[in-house]
Amino acid sequence: MTTPFPFVANTILTAAQLNAVTTLPISAKTASYTLAVGDVGTRVQMTNASATTITVNTAIFAAGDSVFIYNAGAGTCTITAGTATVTTSGSLALAQYGGGTLLFTSASAATFFSGGGSKTVNIAKSYSGFNSIVLAGTTTFTVNAAIAADIICVAGGGGCGVSNATAGGGAGAYISVSRTFNPGVTYTVTIGAGGPSTYVAGSNSTITGSDIVTVTATGGGGGGQGDVPANRNGINGGSGGGASSSGATLGTVGTGTTGGNNGGTAATDNATYRSGGGGGGAGAVGGNAVTSAGGAGGVGLSNTYSTGSAIFYAGGGGGAGTVSSGAGGNGGGGAGGASGVAANGTINTGGGGGGSNSILMATSGGSGVVILRWAV
Repeated sequence: MTTPFPFVANTILTAAQLNAVTTLPISAKTASYTLAVGDVGTRVQMTNASATTITVNTAIFAAGDSVFIYNAGAGTCTITAGTATVTTSGSLALAQYGGGTLLFTSASAATFFSGGGSKTVNIAKSYSGFNSIVLAGTTTFTVNAAIAADIICVAGGGGCGVSNATAGGGAGAYISVSRTFNPGVTYTVTIGAGGPSTYVAGSNSTITGSDIVTVTATGGGGGGQGDVPANRNGINGGSGGGASSSGATLGTVGTGTTGGNNGGTAATDNATYRSGGGGGGAGAVGGNAVTSAGGAGGVGLSNTYSTGSAIFYAGGGGGAGTVSSGAGGNGGGGAGGASGVAANGTINTGGGGGGSNSILMATSGGSGVVILRWAV
């Protein structure tokens, strides 16, 4: 039995109705819908095999009002801000069996709280016969039906510590594989953080599940620090960090692993000039430094998985030079800085941090990313 909600004045409730006070009415919808005042305290259910929207406007609800929304249909239902503001830490696109509570904080603003710890994969983009999703933060997910997905897994890029003539950080490894994801299994995606602004490598990105072979991309190596003799070598990683120098002594380059390349060599005249090599990128080794100029970061690799247009990821950071510095590798690598102003690796690209020619400047690598693409 369903309680006659909302209550009106002078209504007499039976014992059965009182016992069913938590059984709120279901407002079933089969087409895109705009929320109305009568939806307060109800469960709005969408059932459609095609994509739909639920629109939220201002001056309909008051602070404290709530509406539970869930999608029982096969088509994605997207909660859409009309004239109101809708915020969430998750996704407003609800795949089948996705849902949560829309809580109003004012007449013009609401927050959507997802109803589950894991989320069903929601389509971020459809193009040329493919669906895709970009996972830019660590999460768990499930699928409603088996999908054979192409995967790009990129780890966090390496960082660069404070030093003169610091080398560029290596990019996170770029791994391209395929896996089949099945219903009833929870998969975990871990996005590797970029190496901090010290002599530290980036962190690995992974995809795990009980029925798949784990996918691992190795974090990029940090760039060598010239003024710290113990740290003049590039760190090994997905792509290796570039080498720097201490006086006349050149460090060794960091070596790359699967999905990456080695860093570039350092240069010095042991008097006026010192320069760091570029960090390795997924598509090429880091550039070698010359006496006054840092090496360029190795180029990354591109894919069309997220938008249908080519986007580069996992570029190495440029090395710093006394006079000029190397550019960051195409793919999120940061540029070096001859005057001490260097660039961080771009977040969610796995790019390496740019080297700095300053004892006051350090950079971090860019965090990684995971992209899934599957045929419609």
